[in-house]
Amino acid sequence: MKTKIVAIGNSRGIRIPQALLKQCQLEDAIELEVRNGELVIRSLIKPRTGWTRAFREMASKKDDRLLDPGLSSGSEWDKTEWTW
Repeated sequence: MKTKIVAIGNSRGIRIPQALLKQCQLEDAIELEVRNGELVIRSLIKPRTGWTRAFREMASKKDDRLLDPGLSSGSEWDKTEWTW
């Protein structure tokens, strides 16, 4: 996708289409980085944010069991070939 750099007051900026903003989870605050001559725009939202807290809460409520208990024993390959 091509776009133009536009004047914004004394600075310059780009307009990012809404679809791209949603796809990249770009909201109010972002991180900018120059890497190998390229401008990288990165979301401050990190994947799996809050998972540790959610898992601890599940464990405290004893809600961290497998949903399919038949899979808990694993396969024969898991028992004989896999190193835990």
